[in-house]
Amino acid sequence: MARPSHRVGNLPAEATTFVGRRRELSEIRTRLATARLVSLVGPGGVGKTRLSLRAGSDLARGFSDGAWFVELAEVRDPALVPNAVSAALDLRDQASTSPMAILAAYLKDRQLLLILDNCEHVLRAAGQVVAEILRAAPKVRVVATSREPLQVAGEQVVAVAPLELPQEAGTEPLAQLRQNEAIALFTERAVAASGSFEITSANRRAAVALCRRLDGLPLAIELAAVRTRVLSVEQILVRLGDRFALLTGGDRAALPRHQTLRLAIDWSFDLLAEPEQVLMRRLCVFASRFTLEDVEGVCILDTEPSAAALELVASLVDKSLVSKEDIHGTACYRLHETMREYAGIKLRAAGEEETLARRYLEFYAKSALRSAEDGRYRLIEWMQWAELEIDNIRAALQQCVVREDRARGLDIVASLRYYWLTHGTTEAVGWLDQLLDSEVASASALYLRGWLSLAQADPPTARQWLARAISTARDEGQLVLLTEALSMAVIADHLAGDDASAKLHLDEAEAVGAGLKTYPAMIEVLQAQAVHAMFDSDFESVRAKSAEGVRLARDAGDLYLLEAMLRSLATAAMMSGDTAAANSSFSDALRVARRVDNRLAQSYGLAAAGWYAATSGHARPAAQLLGGGEALARQTGADISGPSIPYVVKAREAAVTELGAVAFDAEFTAGKQLSREEAVRLALGESGMENAGAVDAPAAGPLARREMEVSKLIAEGLTNKQIGAQLFISERTVASHVRSIMDKLGFNSRAQIAVWMTTPA
Repeated sequence: MARPSHRVGNLPAEATTFVGRRRELSEIRTRLATARLVSLVGPGGVGKTRLSLRAGSDLARGFSDGAWFVELAEVRDPALVPNAVSAALDLRDQASTSPMAILAAYLKDRQLLLILDNCEHVLRAAGQVVAEILRAAPKVRVVATSREPLQVAGEQVVAVAPLELPQEAGTEPLAQLRQNEAIALFTERAVAASGSFEITSANRRAAVALCRRLDGLPLAIELAAVRTRVLSVEQILVRLGDRFALLTGGDRAALPRHQTLRLAIDWSFDLLAEPEQVLMRRLCVFASRFTLEDVEGVCILDTEPSAAALELVASLVDKSLVSKEDIHGTACYRLHETMREYAGIKLRAAGEEETLARRYLEFYAKSALRSAEDGRYRLIEWMQWAELEIDNIRAALQQCVVREDRARGLDIVASLRYYWLTHGTTEAVGWLDQLLDSEVASASALYLRGWLSLAQADPPTARQWLARAISTARDEGQLVLLTEALSMAVIADHLAGDDASAKLHLDEAEAVGAGLKTYPAMIEVLQAQAVHAMFDSDFESVRAKSAEGVRLARDAGDLYLLEAMLRSLATAAMMSGDTAAANSSFSDALRVARRVDNRLAQSYGLAAAGWYAATSGHARPAAQLLGGGEALARQTGADISGPSIPYVVKAREAAVTELGAVAFDAEFTAGKQLSREEAVRLALGESGMENAGAVDAPAAGPLARREMEVSKLIAEGLTNKQIGAQLFISERTVASHVRSIMDKLGFNSRAQIAVWMTTPA
């Protein structure tokens, strides 16, 4: 199956908004034809970001894998630059491979344009990452924005000047004037601010003078344009001109551009009411996006009314000093990097820097711990919160490292265990290794360190950390955590080949867990028992323990362990020769993995679907699924692993035998080129894909396989909501299936479906 023809990339919406810059765009295009790295260099506020986005939008069609945007302004630790690039490319760090190595392997055969924005504060690290990428990926081109060049071999520099200015006299025809870059930007922003605005013969001279006074600096022009909501262009020019004259002694000679921008920002800031000024300067403490709750928790002091936060934030958004975006239905805000720098100066001048830093750390520590209490039971919503706040949490962790606040830092890291396991194992290890020592080491942090070592396929190291976790939990009387650590040690012992130690740890876990009726203890012991039985080849016990684990995890709403227990159940069925049962459980596990966006688990599911397709005589989709599974595993820094490996190898051999080596390689390569969603849809036999359903055994009678599953659950008396939860689909989708079933069978009630299902054929 050929890969669908579509563009890929992650360019923000503003990539296609007005920017002008015809000369610079032409120069970027020309230089990228021969150079692999073009750096857009210029001072803050000159419009480098918007120019790079417009270039990406214009040039993306020339790259088969599109254009991708990496925002580095929020990266405070240079070591995390590879992580930021990986995240922008939608890659995950879930194993032992470093983010840089994952990047190099992923980009090796890609043809894409990579845009790295705001490199100046991590210049050396950004340069090193770009150099590595250019060495590893010959078809990748890079556009970087910074205040100075990256100093990478082969770099071509494009100096970004302010916008084209209109003639000083402003006598060109009105239609021509409206096409001027500075005037066009002013008009666009004025329309956005006031609802209606146009350059006319009456205001043209004032608009020309204003844009020239602001030296064509995009940020300065935008700040002035927003004032058209309450002032005419002439009034803005007079008031801004008075400010410039006051601060320059009336000298009309052009100021250095950075001073022009500073004066324009000063003017906008001074027009704010005092409460707005106070909040504006405090917002610089956020490393990244922030929500209204973040503002209330960090920036509104205990003696100040929190109810005013919404009104103040809304006012700053209206004045274009703060930008707004919606993420997963949550309103989020951010500062332009130049505005963040300016606000930082104001914060230090007000003597509030230490107070805000302390409040920031306290707030995010409490938020992380509070959210972790039930995060595993509402994992999808929790993960959205973690992804939104991760840069702020990283900044809090950096504070803990600098301040040597180890205990609080360890609590924060441990509370984000599911984020690290699905997004950043090597990053989490880095934080823990900076914060852990012989004196300050919480049991939860030690347990996570051991778990991460297992994820990185390093059982010997995992055993060492888990031994410390067991000892610490036992000394502190943390029985639930002790049970969890003992259970994890069973897995580490078996993987290290020490079955005797695994049995001792399992016995203690069962003994300690027997007195505990809490879900975390019970589910961890069940998982350890299933793994132990797997190594003993006692597949009936594996099935029994895994099935009980599935029931408990589903009842608790623990999707992470539900996927793991379903996969364990499927593996036992596979190794017992029950291919149909194995495929059913593997499919359910894959649906859960897709819901929680666990990429490594999805790669396992794709490989399992490839195995089932091969054993069912569907060699072509089998090859594609095996290719998709391998590609997705590599994008997480892992390989397909575990007890399924021999079966995956046999599936590959069977598909090669049926197709021939050349045809198999072609289909395998096609599978590697599928998007993740395309591969998962193919594995689950969902509609809209060529050969969809070929992986699954055909359903008997008039109903499709999914409709048979829904009918079976209707016969068991489940409601649409319960069926949706069981099959991991929406209630609306269930209702659609029910209507289809009734139409196909000529029924008009659920009772008729139930009778039909229970009546022998």
